[in-house]
Amino acid sequence: MEDIDAIAALQDPVRRRLYEYVAAQGREVGRNEAAEAAGVARTLAAHHLDRLAEAGLLESGSRRLTGRSGPGAGRPAKVYTRARAERAVSLPARDYRTAAELLAEAAEQAGLDAGLCAAARRRGEALRGSAAPCGGLEEAMEMLAARGYEPHLEGAEGATGAAARVVRMRNCPFHAVAERFPPLVCGMNLALLEGLLGTDGPVRARMDARPGECCVVVETSKNNND
Repeated sequence: MEDIDAIAALQDPVRRRLYEYVAAQGREVGRNEAAEAAGVARTLAAHHLDRLAEAGLLESGSRRLTGRSGPGAGRPAKVYTRARAERAVSLPARDYRTAAELLAEAAEQAGLDAGLCAAARRRGEALRGSAAPCGGLEEAMEMLAARGYEPHLEGAEGATGAAARVVRMRNCPFHAVAERFPPLVCGMNLALLEGLLGTDGPVRARMDARPGECCVVVETSKNNND
């Protein structure tokens, strides 16, 4: 019932907009910023943000938003981030996570990594259907967002000084199982996205694990310019 109560807290449209904004930032968000993004007054935003924290959907803390410290730096402000805990509701009750973990354990012990990756790549290709390989990073972000990866575009300076754009993902749909069986599940995830995006188009998926994000990133292929 706790998960049901938490998800029910998102029924209010203002509260849902605030939650979606905070979740999409991937960092701490203050009340003023959240209120402006949702188009509501700060006092109303504060009320809903605290309700979301009470429901366990957000985590709250405090820090100085000015970036300064010491006298004159101002009082710490309340900030919010998406909670790390997962929430799920199934009626009637189902336990797919346990089944997934048992299958992953059996596959790992039997050394079935290659077979699992092959199956994942085929599933990705089936999801793409008859469509051509993904045509660019913007199209890739649309495809990834539709599957819950929460992609965001990140620019980085390469050795030559040219900007290299990489799509990183704030959410891994297989996070719970990947935590227990990272090589197996991350390899499966990479193969799935290779099938979904295609391997002979202008973008490619590769491993580049970073704490708190999906282990796979998507970038422009070496011989293409996006």
